Amino acid sequence: MQKFKSKIDLWFTILVGILFTLILIRLAYDQNWVGFIFILIVVSYVVYSFLTTFYVIEGDKLKIKCGYFFNFLIEIKDVQKVSETFNIISSPALSFNRLEILYNKFNTLLISPKDKNRFLKELKRVNPDIKIVLKK
Repeated sequence: MQKFKSKIDLWFTILVGILFTLILIRLAYDQNWVGFIFILIVVSYVVYSFLTTFYVIEGDKLKIKCGYFFNFLIEIKDVQKVSETFNIISSPALSFNRLEILYNKFNTLLISPKDKNRFLKELKRVNPDIKIVLKK
């Protein structure tokens, strides 16, 4: 079993932190305690998601975990292509330096493993037919 943590962009973390801090300050200033508590719950979920986003290659399967709700399993034999992308679409990736996984002909998923080279090497070890497309 190989576990890969998600890469986390520092600027993204700072941006999210500033945004939530400003919202909480405003809600406290307005004494909107229901909104304040709601945003604290959202912040706790975001922090939990940051701490629990990872990818596991176990046997011939790729498990993707992000927070409470996102648990995904892909058969590595079904992966046709992995390519670098900077797509900003919502995904279990905490960095915009991402890998797009194409599997089952038309399905895609974006992830951001911290050790991209080791991750790709492990995928290729399981399925040597995967096409890898890296940007220069």
